[in-house]
Amino acid sequence: MVFLTLLLALLLAAVLILMLRERQQKSELSAMLERTREDFYNKDHFLNGMFVEMRQGGGIAGAMQVAASYIAEQTGGTAAAIYECSADDRLSVIGAWGPYPLVQCGNRLLLNKPKHLYELLKREQTPMGRGFIGSVAAGGRAERVARPLEDDRFKAFPAENLNGGVLAMPLQDQGKVVGVACVFGSKEGADGQFTDAQYDRFRLLETPMVMALELVRAYSEVSTRDRIDQELEFARQIQYSLLPQSFPDWDQFSVTAFSRSAKEVNGDFYDFVQIDEDRLLVVIGDACGKGVPACMLSAMTRSMIRAMADNFTNLGDFLRELNRKMYRGTDADRFITLGCCLLDRKNSLMEFGRAGHTELLAFMRDHIRAFSPQGAALGILPDEFSEFETFCTAFEPGMSLLLFSDGLTEAVNADGVEFGIERLQDLFRLSCINGESARNAINLMLEEVGSYEADQGDDQTLIIIQHM
Repeated sequence: MVFLTLLLALLLAAVLILMLRERQQKSELSAMLERTREDFYNKDHFLNGMFVEMRQGGGIAGAMQVAASYIAEQTGGTAAAIYECSADDRLSVIGAWGPYPLVQCGNRLLLNKPKHLYELLKREQTPMGRGFIGSVAAGGRAERVARPLEDDRFKAFPAENLNGGVLAMPLQDQGKVVGVACVFGSKEGADGQFTDAQYDRFRLLETPMVMALELVRAYSEVSTRDRIDQELEFARQIQYSLLPQSFPDWDQFSVTAFSRSAKEVNGDFYDFVQIDEDRLLVVIGDACGKGVPACMLSAMTRSMIRAMADNFTNLGDFLRELNRKMYRGTDADRFITLGCCLLDRKNSLMEFGRAGHTELLAFMRDHIRAFSPQGAALGILPDEFSEFETFCTAFEPGMSLLLFSDGLTEAVNADGVEFGIERLQDLFRLSCINGESARNAINLMLEEVGSYEADQGDDQTLIIIQHM
């Protein structure tokens, strides 16, 4: 009987122990779930705060200030900074919060002026492996420094600012260091020193900080694309304004043109400028390069041409003065080629001059003739070395002129062979003999070039002038 009683007592004690242990485990699990929930909430709240800051105009600097303040709040630090690692392994501050002291040219007064402090921090770059921040990045592990004044890696910073402990850790994404997080001056420990608990909390922040850097990188890429899109749209508007929206009816002369871009915007342009009642200047230009810079150079050249058109007596002097202005107003590696036809309807004359541009093709008496007077591209040579020849001829009924950019003749096929001037001459002659309209002739040449080339590598522009 005594034995059974003892056995029941032992069983009851075992059950009570199991119940207490289960309750303890449930309590621990509940606490762990609560910590996880709180941690998730904090991270979610933190990333949401970064999004809000970027959307409200704070940009990357504002978002990373939120990230730096989050590190300081989670670790109980008085100041924090986040460094980003560039492609050439240099570390620079991308976000800071509080009186962060690790700035080489700082003083105590500056630490209380966040705007000025952050501007100085952004300018300082630390090579990988050099100084405290660089050594943390190269070392690949978190560090806690209790007395930075006794650490040679801090000697570049003013000693009067180093009155507290420091936490730092590399931020790694798939094994590659993308930045460094650093916190200064504990609010909890004695003399500003960080406790073990603070150090442990700090090391748990690597993941959200890497996420922050990835978010900023993605935002930067989107912002860059948006900015490029805005610039391209602005350039397209400029390009649209460069090309006349209608072609002049000049009595016996008919002018038709078309331009096809290789990039989003065009470096080629054409224009028609009426000099007086009897003279019309037809211009085709091809700026060096492609895209937005070429488009801007074309816009500048067109503005100069229109400003000068009323003040010249012959085409040679006009090109020389235009070159003088371009040489003084552009960089050494920026130039533009130009072809100019001056039509005189009173006397049925045509004068042609060029500045490094392609030759003029003329259909005369069932034959093609090419005219290529001398003249260098605009903006290359100073005035004393620049001479521009011109060619003048009667413009008779049945004649047609073709101005074009080298994007047509220099188009290459899959074997690297250029389309060439002879093919273009043959197409132009055939269209003239067949009595094709200028629009049909242009379409024919563009289609042939498009079928021939493997990929359009340059802008392509054509102008046909006919004597009806």
